[in-house]
Amino acid sequence: MATLEIRDLHVSVEEAAGTYQEILRGVDLAVSAGQTHAIMGPNGSGKSTLAYAVAGHPKYKVTSGSVTLDGEDVLAMSVDARARAGLFLAMQYPVEVPGVSVSNFLRTAMTAVRGEAPKLRDFTKQLRGAMEGLAISPEFAQRNLNEGFSGGEKKRHEILQLELLNPKIAILDETDSGLDIDALKVVSEGVNRFAAGEGHGVLLITHYTRILRYVQPDFVHVFVGGRIVAEGGSELAEELESEGYEKFLTAGTPA
Repeated sequence: MATLEIRDLHVSVEEAAGTYQEILRGVDLAVSAGQTHAIMGPNGSGKSTLAYAVAGHPKYKVTSGSVTLDGEDVLAMSVDARARAGLFLAMQYPVEVPGVSVSNFLRTAMTAVRGEAPKLRDFTKQLRGAMEGLAISPEFAQRNLNEGFSGGEKKRHEILQLELLNPKIAILDETDSGLDIDALKVVSEGVNRFAAGEGHGVLLITHYTRILRYVQPDFVHVFVGGRIVAEGGSELAEELESEGYEKFLTAGTPA
């Protein structure tokens, strides 16, 4: 059973050449296959820093702690090796790549992760089926990657990647950002399909509870001041919806 384990993780971000500010201050978290975890917290609490640090973004410097996937040292892996090992990050702000079609990007990504190119006929069939499940029109596959995409199109494309790459652990950074209610339902259904698959775990990062009405978390973690200050089940998300983060802010303030 796949397990992502984060232990006492401290991460700093480079603000200027040679100058770093500590953002994560000792994060402990374990996400196993068959589990959906939600991380909730106010702006600037370090939620996205956690996602990018685990994925290997060079801007973020791990100063202490460990990250393992099935016992393997994730921090010792290159970014592409982390993807091949089974980690996936859906970014909050996907970048535009002019001149590269969605279809070519996805087939190239699948080749990189699997180590061999999928047969074109199989890939086309799989892509078409995944797009239909996300209510994406066939013409979308020939558009340039993220160029001119609406917020909803970007998020659907992230879930399309998720379904085709089939990782062990998916880290979804504010997947509900910028979605109208119809797109939110479609994206949530895609997340639920993935979560229901054998050997899959989900770490969902969000500000708001609205996506949690459609994606039911097994565990909710409150993130304040660069660390987890409270944990619970889905009832904790309901408490945050009604009361906000105010009572947790003191707990998350560094000494």
